[in-house]
Amino acid sequence: MVAPMTAQPPLIRTAAPHTHNAAPANPPKILVRDVNVFYGAKQALFDVTLDIPGKAVTAFIGPSGCGKSTFLRCINRMNDTIQGCRVDGRIEMDGENVNDSHIDPVILRAKVGMVFQKPNPFPKSIFENVAYGPRIHGIASSKADLEGIVEASLKKAGLWAEVSDRLHQPGTGLSGGQQQRLVIARAIAVSPEVILMDEPCSALDPIATAKIEELIDELRQQYCIVIVTHSMAQAARVSQRTAFFHMGKLIETGSTEEIFTNPRESRTQDYITGRIG
Repeated sequence: MVAPMTAQPPLIRTAAPHTHNAAPANPPKILVRDVNVFYGAKQALFDVTLDIPGKAVTAFIGPSGCGKSTFLRCINRMNDTIQGCRVDGRIEMDGENVNDSHIDPVILRAKVGMVFQKPNPFPKSIFENVAYGPRIHGIASSKADLEGIVEASLKKAGLWAEVSDRLHQPGTGLSGGQQQRLVIARAIAVSPEVILMDEPCSALDPIATAKIEELIDELRQQYCIVIVTHSMAQAARVSQRTAFFHMGKLIETGSTEEIFTNPRESRTQDYITGRIG
């Protein structure tokens, strides 16, 4: 069971202290500068500037409706699918602005995978769920190649041992936690560089949540991971960097230990201790 949050949660991974302007331990994978998001005339995000390191987990925390999921969707241009949504500012991945007109959103979303709040396997077999991306992107050159990608992806997602004898059964027949790991395997199969997770454990029980958290910790050795979570205890357990959003603004960012034990902003302190939220 997840323990109730306190001002200094006991599950924080220790990290070297950072000053506010210190660079993350890993070089930035994503650079965000002065990003504003509008839904029609309504502004949802204000002047967000943030560095997101590679091969680490960055957690976005904050009250419901504060803009953290809106910002997450900017990274792989999922907001393009929302009528009337406009994104200003720069989001660079490896030095390239993801919003440039020559960037194909389909290719971008292969490089920047996304895992949603509710597991959403395709109404296909377990095998076909994972094989779908490599097949449409032309990644696999043969049937044996495709089978190898499926097996490797399911192993990385910690699911192979549980499903290897029923690959041609429906993915929708798995438990909720297994479905979420299947979705993660599906994202991994196209060799992404970044994995975005929007409250990936909110629909899961504590045992399934623990497995997903273990998986996130393993995957960060290979991928840049960004997770939106409503659980501060989860942010403390899985992330190395934390960004606190409030009312559409990025209030503070730093090492997770720093944010939870010695925040610079009073609003961050108030949120962590439960006075706002």
